[in-house]
Amino acid sequence: MKVDLIKRLAMGAFVGCFIVMLVMVFMSLERGPQNIQFDGMTIINAFLGSIVVGWAFSLSGLIYDKEDLSLPLQVMFQMGIGFIVLFSVAIYLGWLPLTFGIGVIIEWIIIAIIFASVSWLGFYIYYYLEAREINQKLQ
Repeated sequence: MKVDLIKRLAMGAFVGCFIVMLVMVFMSLERGPQNIQFDGMTIINAFLGSIVVGWAFSLSGLIYDKEDLSLPLQVMFQMGIGFIVLFSVAIYLGWLPLTFGIGVIIEWIIIAIIFASVSWLGFYIYYYLEAREINQKLQ
């Protein structure tokens, strides 16, 4: 159990940092790398915030160990916890620009849902293929 928890924390931190850095690269490419600068506090906040959000999504994934819950309910639980933490961190750190109007907020939410869905689907496919390979070895 301890090893699984450490693996989840490490994976959550890694995936969270990877996604935030990917977003920062896309922002730089969109605006032109010469036109954007990230100061030290922005980098530190991005690093720490992405770890917290990554942990929220990965630790809430423990719900998949409860086999008596249906998969859609497990997904809703994990995404619900993950998005509550994501939006809380995003508002606190200023990632979600509340002052720019509802259009920007909706766009931000849609992008967050797309990133989370693609990540979830990637992990689902990976573990599905792992389980299939293990089952083939057992036969």
